[in-house]
Amino acid sequence: MADQHTQPAKLYRMMMPDHTCPYGLKSKDLLERQGYEVEDHPLTTRDETDAFKAKHDVETTPQTFIGGERIGGYDDLRVYFGVDKPKDQQSDTSYQPVIAIFAVALLIALGLSWFAFDSILTVQAFQWFVSISMCFLAVQKLQDIESFSTMFLNYDLLAKRWVPYGKVYPFGEAFAGIAMTAGALLWLAAPVAIVIGGIGAVSVIKAVYIDKRELKCACVGGSSNVPLGFVSLTENLMMLGMGLWMLVRLLG
Repeated sequence: MADQHTQPAKLYRMMMPDHTCPYGLKSKDLLERQGYEVEDHPLTTRDETDAFKAKHDVETTPQTFIGGERIGGYDDLRVYFGVDKPKDQQSDTSYQPVIAIFAVALLIALGLSWFAFDSILTVQAFQWFVSISMCFLAVQKLQDIESFSTMFLNYDLLAKRWVPYGKVYPFGEAFAGIAMTAGALLWLAAPVAIVIGGIGAVSVIKAVYIDKRELKCACVGGSSNVPLGFVSLTENLMMLGMGLWMLVRLLG
């Protein structure tokens, strides 16, 4: 592959008046970033696109050819350049949503701490990190609450006994996170966090570490590819710990 950048790259992609294929644009960008001069062939009509697919016996566009060899679509191009692993070696598991949520929540918390106290190393920064993370995770669940509640029923002990709890949980998490961020209604937010965090932690421990079940985690929504285990347990322990901490402060 050392001399491939000297070979021509031909790209056939849909570019109609009412639709430009995003994967065609991404393929062109990837080829150019790999050092190829792209010979771009826009397919500007449906008939032209169908004729191209029939000629090359393909079902989709874009299609890339390098040195006369058909590489395939955008995903195939990523594999060809080593950006992704071959499809048979790719894992369905992804921690990217969780990493993004916790990273952004941490940066927001540190920013708020700097704004309020001229320092990022404060107890309040940690509290904000937990509460903001709760809000973000709740939003992920609320995007498709039906899908979340269905996945949640696979392992949550209370939801299995009282099905509506699957739809109550994300609202409770959102309320507790918002209240704790604002420092308001802690007399209610703390018990809510303790209850849902405690039940959630016990449910995850039973499903994963006792029953040894391999399930998808509903912590970032019903379409999640995050495996149930450490991430969900961490989420629930954070809620439980934050609730207990707030309760101690109230009673103290």
